[in-house]
Amino acid sequence: MTAQQARVAILAAVRALPRGAVAGYGLIAARAGLPRRARLVARVLAELPEDSGIPWHRVLRADGRIAFAPDSECFRHQRVLLEAEGCRVAANGRVAAVVDADAGVDLDAAIWG
Repeated sequence: MTAQQARVAILAAVRALPRGAVAGYGLIAARAGLPRRARLVARVLAELPEDSGIPWHRVLRADGRIAFAPDSECFRHQRVLLEAEGCRVAANGRVAAVVDADAGVDLDAAIWG
């Protein structure tokens, strides 16, 4: 898979996350056909322009927490976006999603058709 193909697959996997759902970087990598490439997912999302329309805020660390430092502006911004979708965010950044990303949503079908 080329770098561009990997980027497209990662962004498709992120777009497939429904509103109110979250997933870890590793799950997104696996869904994109790039197992064990969680850091690549993080890099692709970090390079997105602000107005990309990609729901990057739905992607979290493997332990279910926001990856940014809790006292940072980026943390606060991601928290606001998640809470606007109905997710609960604890002070330490752990997110309780409204929708289980794997329950009733076939991400593979959403990504690959």
